[in-house]
Amino acid sequence: GDILDDYLRTDGVWILTRNKQFYKTNNEKECAEKCEAERNFTCRAFLFTRKKLECLTLAENAKMTVMFASTDAVLYEKRIYLMQCKRGIGTDYRGTEAKTQRGIPCQNWAEKIPHKPNYTPEKYPNAGLEENYCRNPDGDESGPWCYTTDPAIRFDYCAIPECEDQVTHTGEGECMQCNGEDYHGEVSRTESGLECQRWDAQEPHMHGFTQKHYPEKDLKMNYCRNPDGELRPWCFTTSPNKRWEYCNIPRCSTRPPVPGLDSQCLSGKGEDYRGSVAITESGNACQHWNTQHPHKHGWIPNRYPCKGLEENYCRNPDGEKKPWCYTTNSSVRWEYCTIPPCDGTDQGIAGMDDVPVQVPLPEECYQGTGQSYRGTTSVTASGKTCQAWNSMFPHRHIKTPDRFPDADLRDNYCRNPDGDSSPWCFTTDPNTIWEYCNLKRCDDHTQE
Repeated sequence: GDILDDYLRTDGVWILTRNKQFYKTNNEKECAEKCEAERNFTCRAFLFTRKKLECLTLAENAKMTVMFASTDAVLYEKRIYLMQCKRGIGTDYRGTEAKTQRGIPCQNWAEKIPHKPNYTPEKYPNAGLEENYCRNPDGDESGPWCYTTDPAIRFDYCAIPECEDQVTHTGEGECMQCNGEDYHGEVSRTESGLECQRWDAQEPHMHGFTQKHYPEKDLKMNYCRNPDGELRPWCFTTSPNKRWEYCNIPRCSTRPPVPGLDSQCLSGKGEDYRGSVAITESGNACQHWNTQHPHKHGWIPNRYPCKGLEENYCRNPDGEKKPWCYTTNSSVRWEYCTIPPCDGTDQGIAGMDDVPVQVPLPEECYQGTGQSYRGTTSVTASGKTCQAWNSMFPHRHIKTPDRFPDADLRDNYCRNPDGDSSPWCFTTDPNTIWEYCNLKRCDDHTQE
C-alpha cells in the first residue's frame, strides 16, 4: 500500500510543537519517508507546505498540542498514535491510556520507583515506552499493561477496548453516495476509533451544527453526517483534544440516483447548473477542473463525483453566490461566470454582482462588543459597502459562514465573528480590506 495510508490527513492546519526537524522535499510521500526514518525523536506526524515544499517532522500530533488554521499546510498524523483501541493483543497500541483497569495511575516507564522495571525505553526502543502510557512490550496475551504507582501492586492490565468493538452501528452494507451529503446511516465512530459527540451537546466542543440551525441535515444522536460539504461524513469527537474527524464510510459501488434534470440556466445560486459556459464574466477562459495549472486547487473531479466538475465548465461546488471557475490567466486565480437566468424573476439576482446595501434602521445598535448583533447594517464607518461573507472578491479571507456557523454570517451584514471590539466587515473597496461598521453601542437604558 501507499506509505500515506498509515497517516490521517487534515488540510489547512498547523500545530505548535517544540520537537521538530526541517527537511526540503518534493512531495508528501518523501516527507512521510523522513518521518519513518526520524531518529531524533518519535515521529508522530509531519507538516508539508505546498508553496515552499517544506517538510517538518513532528514529535507531537494534534491530540497533544495546539492546532490552528494555515491555508497552505497539510498535517499528516500517524494513525497508530491516534487510535484509542487495540488490535489483537495490542503490541502496536500507542494510545494515551495511563491507568490500570482498576483505575490506579501507571508508573513512568523510565522511572525506578516504586517498582524497578524489567522493561525500559533503553532496552526496548521500539516498544513505544513513553511517559506512563499502557503498552505491551512483551507480547502478553492479555494485552497492554503498566507498572503501577501503588507499591503493593507491581503491574496490572489496562482496560483498552478492541478496535472492532469501536465501530458501532455500522449496519449491513452501509455506504455513501457522492460525498455523503445525504448519508443517513448510524456510524458513530471516527476513522481513528473515537466516539462521536452528540450533535445536540456542546461538550467537550462548542459548535453551531444543531438541528435548529440545520433542520434538513438529519443531525440526530451522534451519527456521522456531512452538513457542510466536506469530503465525506464527519463528527465532533468526545475527546477534548480532537475537535472533529472524518468517519470511515465506504462509497457505494452503485451509481447515485439522478436528481432530475440538470439545469442549463441559473436558478438560485446555480449549484445544479450543468451547462457548458466556460468563460468568466471578465472574459477569462476557465481552467480545466482536472488540471493544476496555472492554479493549484482542491476541487478534483474524482474527489467530488456529484459536483459536475467536467471539462472547464463554470460550476458552483462550494455554495458561492453563483457559478465560477479557476481561470487560465495566471494572475487571476478565479472569477464568477455570467450564466443566463432560468426566468425573468431571476434576472435581478443573476446580474447582481454586489449584495444590495441595506438601509440601517435608526434604532439599530449593538451590545457589549457586538457578537450578538444580528441587524442588517452593511455599511462601514467611512461609508463603504460591505463584501458578502461567502464571497472571496475583492478580498480572500477565512471568516466564512461554514467556519463560524454560530456567527450568523449572512449576506454582507456587519458582524463580529472573532471577538473584535465591535461589529465589522470586509469592504468592496479593493484598497480597504476591512473596517468597523457604522453602528452605535446601545446605551445602558436600552440594554436594560
